[in-house]
Amino acid sequence: MDIKNKGGRLTLPGEENFLKETIELMERWKADAIRDADGTELPEEVKDLDATIYTKYFVARGHNDFARENLNECQHFYLMSDRITATEDTLIIDFMSGYFDKQIKPDYDNDPKTWWEVIDRTTGEVVPVKDWEYDTENHTVKLNKAVPYHVYTLNFLAYAIWDPTQMYNYITNDWKGVERDIPFDIRYKKSWEYAKTALTKWLKENPKTDVVRFTTFFYHFTLVFNQLGLEKFVEWFGYTGSVSPEAILEFEKEYGYRLSPEDFVDEGYYNSIFRVPTKKFLDFMEFQQKFVTDRAKVLVDLVHEAGKKAIMFLGDNWIGTEPYGEYFKNIGLDGVAGSVGDGVTLRVISDIEGLEFTEGRFLPYFFPDTFYEGNDPCIEAVDNWTKARRALVRKPLDRIGYGGYPSLAYKFPKFIDYIEKVADEFREIHEKVENGKSYKSAKVAVLNAWGKIRTWMPYVVAHGKRYKLSYSYQGITEALSGMDVDVEFIDFNDIRNGIDESIDVIINAGDAYTAFSGGSEFLDPVVQENLRQFVYDGGGFIGVGEPSAYSKNGTFFQMSDVLGVDKEIGFSQSTNKYFMSEVESHFITKGIDEFDFGEGKDNIYALDEKTEILSYTNDQVNIAARDYGKGRSFYITGLPYSLKNTRLLKRAIHYVAHKEDELNVFYAEDYRVEVLGFTDRPEFAAINNSDELVQTKVYGKNKSFEITLQPSEMKWILED
Repeated sequence: MDIKNKGGRLTLPGEENFLKETIELMERWKADAIRDADGTELPEEVKDLDATIYTKYFVARGHNDFARENLNECQHFYLMSDRITATEDTLIIDFMSGYFDKQIKPDYDNDPKTWWEVIDRTTGEVVPVKDWEYDTENHTVKLNKAVPYHVYTLNFLAYAIWDPTQMYNYITNDWKGVERDIPFDIRYKKSWEYAKTALTKWLKENPKTDVVRFTTFFYHFTLVFNQLGLEKFVEWFGYTGSVSPEAILEFEKEYGYRLSPEDFVDEGYYNSIFRVPTKKFLDFMEFQQKFVTDRAKVLVDLVHEAGKKAIMFLGDNWIGTEPYGEYFKNIGLDGVAGSVGDGVTLRVISDIEGLEFTEGRFLPYFFPDTFYEGNDPCIEAVDNWTKARRALVRKPLDRIGYGGYPSLAYKFPKFIDYIEKVADEFREIHEKVENGKSYKSAKVAVLNAWGKIRTWMPYVVAHGKRYKLSYSYQGITEALSGMDVDVEFIDFNDIRNGIDESIDVIINAGDAYTAFSGGSEFLDPVVQENLRQFVYDGGGFIGVGEPSAYSKNGTFFQMSDVLGVDKEIGFSQSTNKYFMSEVESHFITKGIDEFDFGEGKDNIYALDEKTEILSYTNDQVNIAARDYGKGRSFYITGLPYSLKNTRLLKRAIHYVAHKEDELNVFYAEDYRVEVLGFTDRPEFAAINNSDELVQTKVYGKNKSFEITLQPSEMKWILED
């Protein structure tokens, strides 16, 4: 069963009472596989079609008969109560306030005096256990020696009694009569034995299944709901839902120290991706990765022994798998599938190594919130395909597909026609790119505190969603996802250990003190020394937002000498800033008549006359460039995704890498068009990323052509 090389490369969702139409869609879209989904089952007649059959499998949920009998082996969260101010020496903390009691249940089975923690948030000190008591009926904690006008919180261990993804689908799709899935923890012996036995039984009962789609394995990303059943805290990378007393005890045996509740709660930030990770959290991540990948391998081996393929859905219960971590390869998966919302989410999947195939679920999902009378689902489909295609041509997926209820999509003939064109274009791209050597104009490294393990994942709060303080940085990775450059993600140890000589440009971008700008990592002299030498010797450095920001030693941007700019944070207002004049023209901004900085940053100023100011408004620098030894730097206050900003970043990369003369190689003069070129063939493609008609000059390897592109058109051109 060669899933990767079957001609159709498209997976269609199946549905009951839809056989005739399913066959029609398979023929039109050339689908060679059919899948079920959460809340649906494939009928037998669909399983008998000439197609590869994907069937979802939930390891740690959807087994309520077992879970109800073993509620003490439910999964857990470490959670923090509201911050409560004491006004006298006694204080009552209603710690379930703000949490959804259908999802969260306090764990009193494991002694709260051992596993919970009251913290004085005014001093940061842990309150002695003898000074508080808990009430199991009212879910409260009483402090007996509170300090008046100090703020207190409780870190408490709680059972997760409803799977977050099923809960989301349950509410979104208004499911009726569906039992709520109770997630159990396979770290406990009984649950682990059950998981193996249940899968073995299921494999025998599903002989027509060709591909088992694990959704995913054991631990869900952190998703906690409030008392109204709305999302309270979401962290797509969160390990908070993988904690348990058993895990903490095993961790202590292996690593030699005990993790506290606060190590997970992290002042209420829960070790989010925006926090510079602590050693303790990195240790726990590694600990869970080893455990998850070892046990996932056992289940994958069972699937293989049954003569089936095993893939995982990159989402839901993916915590601990870490596709860019060192242990992922041990699982032995055949493939990974995931949702594709844009170029970045596509590259998160397509760049995973060591798999037989990768597969993307494109938008829109065939759900009632999109497929309803009066709406045009093609609008979302065109936007999704156009954004994803930029990345697809740089690193193709092996397969694409859709999800939801096909009977809803079938009611929209225009949409069916459009997806037919998408499927054909995808197969053409895959064939040409996989059989050619793509041109790369530079090698770019994105520097942050996470590095490789968060490849293509920086700035993400929840998968594919826009957030106010993130979008001005997400534009960087989105632009890079479809650019003709090699991209890698590096951390500060990669800087300490010596910068890879193949890197042309390093990008550091993020808000001050976050993991993405680096925070305290920039206080290490070795980091500063090696970065400065890299640029001084001819490398390129790009800073966005508050790069290298940490107020210390008289500067805010620790790399201000390289960037030629710094940020006024109030301390040096007595020092006049005289450098305000913009340069008349510059290579980086040529052809770009307006700028979008997103949220931007205020009070950026140039250090001296050596800084070239490319944009200056509101008494502050927005864009700047600077020579530094043999190298160059570029600074911009923010870079949300747009076609113009993509062009701006492309030109900036060429400039700081001293590759201006190579810009007009596989390049289009119009910023709305990008070019896919090859070093081993005379053919290239011009891609219109806009919904407008475009006439432009495009450059191949040695020749230029005047062309016209229809909205969203991709045109192949032969350079004789």
